[in-house]
Amino acid sequence: MSVVAGEMAFAATERVVFGRPAADAIAEEAVRRGARHVFILASRHLDTETDEIARIRAALGDRHGATHHGMPPHAPRGAVLAATEGARAVGADMIVTVGGGSVTDAGKIIAVCLKHNVRAHEDFDALRIRVDADGRVVRPDFAPPDVRVVCVPTTLSGGEFNALSGATDERTKNKQGYEHRLMAPAAVILDPALSVHTPEWLWLSTGIRSLDHAMETLGSLLSNPVADAMAETALRLLAEGLPRVKANPADMEGRLLCQMGAWQSMLPVVGGIPMGASHAIGHVLGGTADVPHGYTSCVMAPYVLAWNAGVNGARQQRIAAALGDANRPAAELADEFIAGLGMPRRLRDVGLAEDQLQLIADNAMHDFWTRTNPRPINGPAEVMEILKSAW
Repeated sequence: MSVVAGEMAFAATERVVFGRPAADAIAEEAVRRGARHVFILASRHLDTETDEIARIRAALGDRHGATHHGMPPHAPRGAVLAATEGARAVGADMIVTVGGGSVTDAGKIIAVCLKHNVRAHEDFDALRIRVDADGRVVRPDFAPPDVRVVCVPTTLSGGEFNALSGATDERTKNKQGYEHRLMAPAAVILDPALSVHTPEWLWLSTGIRSLDHAMETLGSLLSNPVADAMAETALRLLAEGLPRVKANPADMEGRLLCQMGAWQSMLPVVGGIPMGASHAIGHVLGGTADVPHGYTSCVMAPYVLAWNAGVNGARQQRIAAALGDANRPAAELADEFIAGLGMPRRLRDVGLAEDQLQLIADNAMHDFWTRTNPRPINGPAEVMEILKSAW
């Protein structure tokens, strides 16, 4: 009898606080860690249009060092450098991120920039993950950051649970990965009340991003029963929570269900289950074509499911069951669910021009998750098949 063999890795996150006011939880974490110079990286909207960041500063009191806002989508290197200088100037001994996925990613990379004295664009190159000429993924081995991060997410992309972060090289328009176990936040704070400031399209689309984490886990031929169980739970939580919040934005329980679903969806990824073509193409759509993070999964996930179905159809039945009907194709159910939330479904709907498809296909071959798609992708031609189906 065959036995499933493998391993699951665990991030260095020490605690997840949920359902409590973020300001209180952040202040307690600063005291717990003995932090005296807390650097807040916040979304511009939360800092300038609401009193949420002011509440956090007030709760921190004299432990607050500085606040920086305005991280653009996909965390461009230049913006990460500017924020790093702000953290360096106050001798930051704890970084708090309050915002969406790009704010979260930038905060984790800032901690690495402080450790390795990153001050110029070229200083990032030795630290980023790359794919070599033979298609092997190269993960640099570098010293861990000394400063830990606390993340307060306001979207559902789930990066706060991951040691992996992405930043975009503006020179090449490629979004690139950075990873170290201690880049994972020391603590994650899930405050559903804070998320009411998040625009509906952003909340729902990043929820589909988390749905995509779970679907690509269940579709992976490299998964295992523990990861599958977490992904299936994530699908069910998100399938309930997202329509509830769309119907009633004041539904705090529904919002927390979504946050719990995003959390569950990321645990297999953190544990080492590789994603596939939807995430790989999504990275390129973001870095190369400026497509919002969540929209990349709204557009790509069903088409990748359909393209892979001949290889992993049996595994996709669990996706279909979690979405409500094990007897229908998972791609169709995912498409209906995403469309039912009012999200875009075609590449042309997110501003992509047809003459960009070849560049997207070429750049996707440099993403590490292209190599782990269930149906092998050997070159840009296969990526183009998927892109044309989504056009």
